Amino acid sequence: MNAAARQTHNYKVPQGVLGLMGPVEKPAPGTLPLRGDLAHIALAGVHLAAHYVIPEIRIIADGGADVMENTRDDSPVVTHFEAGTSIEVLDVAGQWIWGCLGPDGPSGYMKAHCLAD
Repeated sequence: MNAAARQTHNYKVPQGVLGLMGPVEKPAPGTLPLRGDLAHIALAGVHLAAHYVIPEIRIIADGGADVMENTRDDSPVVTHFEAGTSIEVLDVAGQWIWGCLGPDGPSGYMKAHCLAD
């Protein structure tokens, strides 16, 4: 990723002690940017995760990107992001990224080659 592509929205890190006040319904796959190990920083204090991430803004390349439920090639497609769409990247692992349109979703896994340089 080049320096010009490394942008973030201005999400604020919550202050004080974070805690949940009761049960929270687990969202359906592909909706909120929430996994057991990671969540979007905007979900801190609302959903519990081991780590919260301030996303990096990237653009979807020509051809768009299928957004998948998991990192298998035969995974169900949650949605499709068109070329030129600004997304928030939360995790990169090998040829896969996990990202979203924003803290309200949708979210999912995309092939890293679907990002513009």
